[in-house]
Amino acid sequence: MTIYLNGHYMPIEDAKISVLDRGFIFGDGVYEVIPVYSRKAFRVAEHLLRLQHSLDGIKLANPHSDSEWTGIIDELIARNAAQDQYLYLHITRGVAKRDHAFPSPPVEPTVFMMSNPLLTPPADLLHSGIACVTAPDNRWLRCDIKSIALLPNVLLRQMAVDAGCAETILIRPEFVNAEFVSGGGFMTEGAASNIFVVKNGKLLAPPKDNLMLPGITYDVVLELADANGIPYEVRKIAVAEVFAADELLLTSSTKEVLAITQLDGKPVGTGKPGAMFAQMYALYQDFKRDVMRV
Repeated sequence: MTIYLNGHYMPIEDAKISVLDRGFIFGDGVYEVIPVYSRKAFRVAEHLLRLQHSLDGIKLANPHSDSEWTGIIDELIARNAAQDQYLYLHITRGVAKRDHAFPSPPVEPTVFMMSNPLLTPPADLLHSGIACVTAPDNRWLRCDIKSIALLPNVLLRQMAVDAGCAETILIRPEFVNAEFVSGGGFMTEGAASNIFVVKNGKLLAPPKDNLMLPGITYDVVLELADANGIPYEVRKIAVAEVFAADELLLTSSTKEVLAITQLDGKPVGTGKPGAMFAQMYALYQDFKRDVMRV
């Protein structure tokens, strides 16, 4: 594997980063993941826009212009063998003495990028769907920042793994006058994905606010719904609506679109991938092929 680190391309075995890097010490950095199909990066402009939002959120200057990022991305794709890849971009505030406050004057940020083969969901998962569990969303209040400090997401995702499931769907608890409301709350997203609810032929999507990461695939799904006359609504989704869903869909840059057919050990709808999943999956594949031909 060839990686990019601070202006240099090298084998991953040769990469070295200081133990005083603020990403290592504090988790002080952001990241981005970009899928690559047929050696062409998917929706680069949208991914770089989200990267800029994350950098702005932690008050870190972008080390590269969009054209410079595009050049690095294209070069790294060319230096790795797989036709379909996913790129991981990782930017930290750099190396400095351990102090919570930002280094003054600022130091050079650490910029790391690597490529791995992209393995999209196999046919058996598309046919059967996946199982998920739910858990309280106990993360911070800036989930719109794609932060490398992912310990809450790691623990929440591990809950799914321990239960033999694919993902954890997060429920933000509801409080009234500082008192917890049993059975209340609303869905935000998955530990590493976005989640859609389908009810009576309508697609329901949680709003892009500070409590969820604005997914690139999430945007594509809503664009496709709009272009193809599929009814949809963007709003807060109560926990009761999640459990009463006819279908649940999971989306991410590496998983694309998947049907959730079991939740907390109970079937979702019929317990099989439904009509909305079949339509959205087909539309997404057509869209992806059209984009790659441009």
